[in-house]
Amino acid sequence: MVKSREPFISLALYHAFKWSVVSPMLHAYFRGQIHGEENVPRSGPLVVVSNHASYFDPPIVSNCVRRPVAYMAKEELFEIPVLAQAIKLYGAYPVSRGNADRTTIRAALEYLENNWAVGVFLQGTRTPDGKITDPKRGAALLAAKAKAPLLPVSLWGSERILEKGSKIPRAVPLTIRIGQLIDAPSSTNKEELEAITQKCATAINDMHDLGR
Repeated sequence: MVKSREPFISLALYHAFKWSVVSPMLHAYFRGQIHGEENVPRSGPLVVVSNHASYFDPPIVSNCVRRPVAYMAKEELFEIPVLAQAIKLYGAYPVSRGNADRTTIRAALEYLENNWAVGVFLQGTRTPDGKITDPKRGAALLAAKAKAPLLPVSLWGSERILEKGSKIPRAVPLTIRIGQLIDAPSSTNKEELEAITQKCATAINDMHDLGR
């Protein structure tokens, strides 16, 4: 049965983690600034697309859009029974290393069908400066199949959180900008998917260019 929004226990875990860990760290340690929160629909299926420069990006994005965001997580984490149950409740779904297979796509679509927000890094991997140079069509394909709007989000500064070889996050300033909703593609036609993908990339890069 399709649910109107995320399960109560997932919402409870989200808010517990957000207010006890992520939000205090974002605002006190990283001096985070958030712009555009009013652009986020509070419920319903949503594909959140963003740039990606740090391992810290998924919880930061989820914190800033003020609702749980389901992200892919490496399949090895799901082999640990207690952890597997916890991250599933929080919205994680498994992906094979280096292989976003059909099972992963079906899992993302299932979340969208149950009115979750699903997070997708538009370039599919981290970039050294946070800019998107080679966007992938996966997010647009999910949006087209689920008939869900896309929400562009820009993270500025997260590439400097961890220096090479360091395990301690640096207290760098972060700015998160949330753009206007972009309508889902009307079909899975390659040209339309590419056009929507480029529209998302342009929106994110334009927000990133605004800096702090």
